[in-house]
Amino acid sequence: MVKIRLARGGRKKRPFYRVVAADSRMTRDGRFLEVVGTYNPLSVPKEIKINLERVNYWLENGAQLSETVTNLVKMAKAKVEA
Repeated sequence: MVKIRLARGGRKKRPFYRVVAADSRMTRDGRFLEVVGTYNPLSVPKEIKINLERVNYWLENGAQLSETVTNLVKMAKAKVEA
């Protein structure tokens, strides 16, 4: 099963996340199928860049969003509509 989730990057105490489509059996920062966005929680305001077209493509093909990515997608959609 494919999940759209966060993969952590950055250095110690300075997280940076990639929003990735990955096989659910892979480790958090392991192999992934595609990077569909990024999330930087340390910038002010928090920087969320998500390719909503690619997220919709993966959802149509059976992928599931993690809880955190669900919230990030909602924020990204609200930002686009505003």
